Amino acid sequence: MKVIMLGAPGAGKGTQAKKIAAKYQIPHISTGDIFRANIKNGTELGKKAKTYMDQGLLVPDELVVDLVVDRLNQEDCKNGCVLDGFPRTIPQAEALDKALKSLGQKVDYAVNVEVPDENIVTRMGGRRACVGCGATYHLVYAPTKEEGICDTCGGGLILRDDDKPETVTKRLNVYHEQTQPLIDYYAQAGILKEVDGTKDIEDVFREITGILGE
Repeated sequence: MKVIMLGAPGAGKGTQAKKIAAKYQIPHISTGDIFRANIKNGTELGKKAKTYMDQGLLVPDELVVDLVVDRLNQEDCKNGCVLDGFPRTIPQAEALDKALKSLGQKVDYAVNVEVPDENIVTRMGGRRACVGCGATYHLVYAPTKEEGICDTCGGGLILRDDDKPETVTKRLNVYHEQTQPLIDYYAQAGILKEVDGTKDIEDVFREITGILGE
């Protein structure tokens, strides 16, 4: 079972991807992890990716797809995987489909974790990070025992630039531009499933397992 997770930054798709991976005992794969592993291991694909990343350039779609397909061919993916953060664009989705088809495989589900933008801005605006150890909290969902003080190391907490409303709004605009066509692409392919990401984490997960099967 190959599952693609879609959802805006802060929608909670990463959390759900980890839960899916644990329940169905399939790997949770993000392109960031793939890049890091290949670069660390000094693979040919890793070296190619590094030349782009060192120059601050985006890794070309063709190379990203090669890296992903190489990862999908590893033994631990024989029963499937959860792809998180890939594909991001139509050309990537088309290239992935083509590569999988040549291996006699396909994407089974594209799960879109749907959360309105205003909820995401509020949700991410409540995040706080410790300046000392990097632990993360949330003013509403995961508060510290003592306000403004890290439970782990006693350091002070800050609102990261990434989580400021103006930054989040910008990231959401980019996401919608890039990803709305993807949602349409998978809807046309008949494999798009939408879940309500505003619910409690466990309720969202129940909705997803209802789609994927127990």
